[in-house]
Amino acid sequence: MIPTQREISDEIASLDGAAGAQPRLDYPPYRSSALRHPRHPAVVLDPEGVELASPVFGPRDVGELDADLTIQHRGEPLGERMIVTGRVLDGRGRAVAGQLVEVWQANAAGRYIHQRDQHPAPLDPNFTGTGRCLTGPDGSYRFVTVKPGPYPWRNHRNAWRPAHIHFSLFGTAFAQRLVTQMYFPGDPLFPLDPILQSVTDPAARARLIAAYDHDVTQEEWCTGYRWDIVLSGPAPTVFEGTGR
Repeated sequence: MIPTQREISDEIASLDGAAGAQPRLDYPPYRSSALRHPRHPAVVLDPEGVELASPVFGPRDVGELDADLTIQHRGEPLGERMIVTGRVLDGRGRAVAGQLVEVWQANAAGRYIHQRDQHPAPLDPNFTGTGRCLTGPDGSYRFVTVKPGPYPWRNHRNAWRPAHIHFSLFGTAFAQRLVTQMYFPGDPLFPLDPILQSVTDPAARARLIAAYDHDVTQEEWCTGYRWDIVLSGPAPTVFEGTGR
C-alpha cells in the first residue's frame, strides 16, 4: 500500500529527533533506501588498483566554456538565468584549488534529458543540464545556468522533489569522489522531501541550501546564489553515501 503524504510527513517528523550530520542510508520515508543501503561491512580495496582502472583528467580536459550551461546550443534555454558560485574549502577553511567540480540538473520545467525521465514536462532543446569546471587558486567555482524546476519522483503519493542541482567533486583521485545536492532558499517542498529530510540534523540540512547573493546578481541579466562546499571538519557539507 502506498503511504499518503500525511503519513510520509508524520514519519519524517518522528525521525527528526535522531541526530545525524550525514544522511541516513536506511531512512524509511525514502522508500528505495530500504533496498539500497549497505547491509555488510565495507570491503577493503587496494586504492592504487582502483585508481589504475579509473578515469583521469587534467586542466586541458576542461574547457573555459564548460561551466556555462546556457551557451551549449544554438539558442538560449528557457527559465530563470542564474549564477551559482562559491568556494571548496577544507575543514580548516583553507581553499582547495584545482579540483574538478561537475554539476547536473533538471531543466526549468523539472525534466532531465534521460530515457527514464518520462513525466509530462517539456524538454528544452537548448539545455542539456551538465557542466564542469576546475576550482581556482582561492578554491572558487562558478556556473552559469537556469534554475531547475521541481519534479515528481513516485516515492509516495503526490511526491515532488524540491529544485536542486547535483554536485560532484573528484578530489585528487577518482576514489575520492564526493557527490551532494544544493537546494534553493525558501522552497515549500523541503519538509515533504524524504531525501533532504534523511539528514536529520537541522544545521546540516541548512548547509545544503544556497544563499541568494545580490552582489553575484547581475543587473538585467541574472540572479546570483552563493554556496560553499566544506569537505571536512566540525561543519562539513553533507555528501551522499557517507551516512550511518
